[in-house]
Amino acid sequence: MPEPRRAHVSDHSAIVDRVQRWWGDSRTPAEARELSLLLPKLFLQFFSGTSLVMEDETGIRAFLVGFHSPDDAGAYIHFVGVDPELRGQGTARRLYETFVQRAAEAGRTEVRAITSPGNAGSIAFHRAMGFTLEPGDREVDGLPVHSDYDGPGQDRVCFLRKIA
Repeated sequence: MPEPRRAHVSDHSAIVDRVQRWWGDSRTPAEARELSLLLPKLFLQFFSGTSLVMEDETGIRAFLVGFHSPDDAGAYIHFVGVDPELRGQGTARRLYETFVQRAAEAGRTEVRAITSPGNAGSIAFHRAMGFTLEPGDREVDGLPVHSDYDGPGQDRVCFLRKIA
């Protein structure tokens, strides 16, 4: 798999298509479509320079949508997708490492991300990538949870990774 490249606005429709297909095995078509709505085109219009795509001759195989905060020295990973055929092969790790390296080169001192409290795979992955769990306002199954983070009933686990 080639190195991650900078995302482009023209990647948007392919990324949305991948989200709907790649998550179609664990969600209904309506739920997969709803998930893809977390990626409006504006992310690639305004944050393509910090977002990444990995592709081969068949097209996009993985992506990371992230940005640097205009308000502080942080960076944020918003959404990551990896083709199910490539999962468990270090593809997401390469995307994260590239994003963190570029954030550090841009003078960023921390990277943040979130996930749902029930997403054990994401929680384990972030911990393995050196993220710590930020204190929340309550605990669920031993995890610090931020209640209603993304709206009523939308609790999240928040991650932080300090970088040099």
